[in-house]
Amino acid sequence: MKCRVCSKPGISLFKAIVLKRYHVEYFKCSSCGFIQTEDPYWLSEAYESAITQLDIGLVSRNLHFSEVLRGFFDHRIFNDNGVYLDYAGGYGLFVRIMRDLGFNFYRQDTYCENLFAKHFDLEDLPQNQKFDILTAFEVFEHLPDPKSELKKMLDYSDTLVFSTLLQPHGDLTPENWWYFAPSTGQHVSFYSKPSLEYLAKEFELNFYSNGSNLHIFSRKQLSSNPFIENEKSFLEKVLLKIGRIVKSNASKVERESLTQKDFEYIKSIQ
Repeated sequence: MKCRVCSKPGISLFKAIVLKRYHVEYFKCSSCGFIQTEDPYWLSEAYESAITQLDIGLVSRNLHFSEVLRGFFDHRIFNDNGVYLDYAGGYGLFVRIMRDLGFNFYRQDTYCENLFAKHFDLEDLPQNQKFDILTAFEVFEHLPDPKSELKKMLDYSDTLVFSTLLQPHGDLTPENWWYFAPSTGQHVSFYSKPSLEYLAKEFELNFYSNGSNLHIFSRKQLSSNPFIENEKSFLEKVLLKIGRIVKSNASKVERESLTQKDFEYIKSIQ
């Protein structure tokens, strides 16, 4: 089967039972290492509920990613007064958190109802709106056609901050790597670092990664890998808590939350 990332041949890796009823074959690219399912004919059934009940990490994940983005903004890695889009943003929880922190985020999602950030959807903005950053957390593994979806994302922004868990080393099966998640049927694409590097090269993007689950594609060249700087910041916070260093909070920018303004705005349009 042809790789959906680099178009090189894929070899059969294993078969798994998806949605407890479909016998599905998984393939691994012989060149870039990308793993994909056969043509995912079951997706409409898998998305009858946009957020699977097994996604118990939804809240903690969004809290963590908001801290990562806040760190990038505080360290002036990205413009902190722009307009931002959370792509495939689910219930809108991440957008609500970021707006509460004072950052002008909006949400886009084809499948899921916006519960927490109503009136701050892509549709609430002018057509052809461009964004300083597009975030796409736990999205890439859901994409049956990563290249065409990446092209859509880049039409919105020159910089993508996204998460997807890179393949660990060794022979992978659903028994030893939970990320395949065949019982939900929603994960159909699984990336190696070379497969993301291939996408970056094809789309002429700079690629930065923490080597695990967080990554950046950008048409702009950053001065350094921001994940390394953010990890330093995170370590300093930990050391502060245990009293090993004393550090000024001067680098942290205090921002006005958008919560009250959003409340007044929503009230005015009802």
